Amino acid sequence: MTVGLGKKLPAFSLPRSDGSAWKSADALSSDSKTGKLVIFFYPKAMTPGCTLEGQDFRDLHAAFQRAKTTVIGISKDSCERQAKFRAKEKFPFELLSDEDEKVCRLFDVIREKSLYGRKFMGIERSTFLFGPDGKLAREWRKLRVKGHAAEVLEAAKSLPGPQ
Repeated sequence: MTVGLGKKLPAFSLPRSDGSAWKSADALSSDSKTGKLVIFFYPKAMTPGCTLEGQDFRDLHAAFQRAKTTVIGISKDSCERQAKFRAKEKFPFELLSDEDEKVCRLFDVIREKSLYGRKFMGIERSTFLFGPDGKLAREWRKLRVKGHAAEVLEAAKSLPGPQ
């Protein structure tokens, strides 16, 4: 089963940058302070595009909090690399490690890519917005970094708040 518009956030657990477990069930629980969830998948920590995307989400973090929205990032990088990336860029949100691509495949973000004529499988930059009901409200695929975090924020603001 893959994630789709109108479908509930599936149950999964991934290690945070500090190695502790992050559980999707906790993100939208009734005792959650936020109620809405943004999950952005990025190809590789500490690369130019991924750094810019993370910085944009970082710079809008307070606005996401006001919109009662939690932001998390996921890539195939190790917890150690995620921790370095998070510390270097001062990201106030969690970065999760999906080294075995289990969650990436659940969200169908693994695609054939090409770099300098070489083909390989990797993460297609994608973002998913879940409402307080736990259902997927919006998704962005094959996106461009510039202006993306602001667009996601506007979409989050347009959703009703937690019940």
